[in-house]
Amino acid sequence: MGFSYTIEATAGMARAGVFHTPHGDLPTPVFAPVGTQATVKAVLPRDLKEIGATLVLANTYHLHLRPGSSLIYELGGLHHFMQWDGPILTDSGGFQVFSLAQLRHIDDDGVQFKSHIDGSAQYLTPERSMQIQHELGADIIMAFDECATPNDRTVAVAAMERTHRWLERCVDYHYTSGDPNKQALFGIVQGGIFPDLREQSVAAVTQHNLPGFAIGGLAVGETKAEMLATLDITLPLMPNDRPRYLMGVGHPEDIVESVKRGIDIFDCVLPTREARHGAALTRYGRLNMGNLRFASDSQPLDTTCTCYTCQHFSRAYIRHVIKAKELIAHTLLSIHNLHFLVNLARQLRQAILDGEDTFNAFATQFLEDYRQKITI
Repeated sequence: MGFSYTIEATAGMARAGVFHTPHGDLPTPVFAPVGTQATVKAVLPRDLKEIGATLVLANTYHLHLRPGSSLIYELGGLHHFMQWDGPILTDSGGFQVFSLAQLRHIDDDGVQFKSHIDGSAQYLTPERSMQIQHELGADIIMAFDECATPNDRTVAVAAMERTHRWLERCVDYHYTSGDPNKQALFGIVQGGIFPDLREQSVAAVTQHNLPGFAIGGLAVGETKAEMLATLDITLPLMPNDRPRYLMGVGHPEDIVESVKRGIDIFDCVLPTREARHGAALTRYGRLNMGNLRFASDSQPLDTTCTCYTCQHFSRAYIRHVIKAKELIAHTLLSIHNLHFLVNLARQLRQAILDGEDTFNAFATQFLEDYRQKITI
């Protein structure tokens, strides 16, 4: 039981490591498919295993509202409930508070909001977020934070300071009412795109001796250049001996750029969302599989891909099931897109293990290829 992080190799700021958890080791860098409602959309757990996924994310806010964390606890916890025996990460509900701005009111004690399902009044505090996540039973749980618009300094300051106060309460609750040997609490660094705020936030969050730390408040409206500049400021200030999680980031080029700067863990809805829109992710950009040019194309989505979809189905078939509005289209494209990002993280890890020259060559070539942006 318990958690620890081992760094196996570095390449500049990039790290290849292993985060040891009660439900198995997580080799890093790692990309986590998002299973918001205790399911990765259109994909079975056995398919996730075949893809090579090692970590899955579930959503505290959504599972609190439906079916309820107490029910999941009574039914054996989230691992049993969703039939995933590997590590699980749950977010705290903080991002949903941000995204449901029209339905909520924030004060220092917590957040009052209306359920997007039935309009019922709900109240989420740091302690309640911890309690829900304890009942869900995920391996990695997140402190309750306030995610704010990244470019407004006044808003960023208030959200950051509230996040720090809420972290104190999350730590107190978790270490008195939870089991730190079974669940690793990660603190979240906020501060928008402002270097001095990020520096303040790193200092405040990392004063707690937690098993890992996250960077929040990015990929929520700032430019890519602003995101990378914020990482350049933030990451050198963070502890080297703990995993670093960049929340909600999953575009392929962002993963490569972030690994170069020292990020270890990623999650994003991108691969399954793009699948539902009929798009395939490839090393050379995004393919719109509804395009007429694929109607008689006998090639797989990607001739170099080893996923189930590419090993068995043609572009013509995938276009056909998209046009016919068959649900298998979502499944086949989701399997491919998830495999692409999970495998990208695995390739980055191997390149780091192979040495700095190999890693730099791989990252440079990937970014050069991907930025061709062949969107057809």
